Amino acid sequence: MERIINNQACPWKVLRRNWFCKATSYKNVWICALRLLRIASRNALKASIRKWKSDPNYTKAWYDRGAKVHQVEKYRKGACENCGAITHDAKACMDRPRKKGAKWTNMYIAPDEKIETFELDYVGKRDRWNGYDTATFARVIERYKARHEARRKYLKEQQRKKLEEKNSNPSEQVKVSEEKEDDDEDSLKVDEAKVDESKQMDFAKVEKHVHFRRRWQRQESKFMHLEPLTEVIDFRNLRIREDTAKYLLNLNVNSAHYDPKTWSMREVPLSDSDLNEKFYGGDNQYITSGQAMEFKQLNVHAWELYEKGQDVHMQVAPSQAELLYKNYKVIKEKLKSKTKDTIMEKYGNAAAEEEIPKELLLGQSEKQVEYDRAGRVIKDQEIALPRSKYEEDVYINNHTCV
Repeated sequence: MERIINNQACPWKVLRRNWFCKATSYKNVWICALRLLRIASRNALKASIRKWKSDPNYTKAWYDRGAKVHQVEKYRKGACENCGAITHDAKACMDRPRKKGAKWTNMYIAPDEKIETFELDYVGKRDRWNGYDTATFARVIERYKARHEARRKYLKEQQRKKLEEKNSNPSEQVKVSEEKEDDDEDSLKVDEAKVDESKQMDFAKVEKHVHFRRRWQRQESKFMHLEPLTEVIDFRNLRIREDTAKYLLNLNVNSAHYDPKTWSMREVPLSDSDLNEKFYGGDNQYITSGQAMEFKQLNVHAWELYEKGQDVHMQVAPSQAELLYKNYKVIKEKLKSKTKDTIMEKYGNAAAEEEIPKELLLGQSEKQVEYDRAGRVIKDQEIALPRSKYEEDVYINNHTCV
């Protein structure tokens, strides 16, 4: 028997004759059975292959959106109470809600919508491109063409203005040409790393260089010459050359370590400098600022809940973990405020500033104070020294002071 595999899903041991089956009197029956099995598998494989051009489920016809088929003059029983169309009910009506529906006014009956049904299989129902009109993409092409044309006209106008400005100042051009003639050949070499002031103003501009590569490809026993277009974007003038690289801020060997593999510098290179002059504070400042600390607390809260037996995981269900953390913070604040109010109600607040009585704020006294023109106190009422119950300046038992 020749080995012919018609269906990869059908194992070979099913199609071939077993070693223990002898080719005796039932040889023809066994061969016929295998042939029938091969034919059935071949037909099943052909049926599974979709013929896209002749498949009725993938026809170009699609729903005629917004089409109307029939309009009556009187309200029909079972129609929409709002507009009067028989194809939908009042709950699914898309017309403007009327003050009095067509059921009661029997006027301005809306036409019925065109309802179509397409018998689609499992794949056809779930095909996202089914019913897509490729002609609508022409609008996108027209929009891009119009934008490209407007950009081309704008650049042409800018170039024309620059030429007019150059022609209006011929004396400056003569001076520039004389200066160029006096320079040596070495001065004509421009270093790519140096950018003049006029180009530094346009540091956000991206230059594109186009390269053509020749390739040969065999197709239909013929060699075709291909020249695909590959663009290489040059970002040389995206960074201002005046900015110092972070690994050159401090050349001390014992300063912050710079990892060239990850382009990272964790510590602060200039730790002793002024805060106003410290424009770069190390990569760790991004880890300990903004929402990074809150995210760390969220992770710690999820770990603690998981250790206590709750089914919470930050990577599996981040929304659930964030919601639980928000609820936890709200409950914690409520409990904290409730405990504080209970303690204040029971013991009071000794640290709170008591309100000064209005009698003291608005009260008057007979104390007289004199000031000079500069606002200094010249003469004030003498402060009465408190008198002690003990005798003053009396030293007993040979003491020299009290």
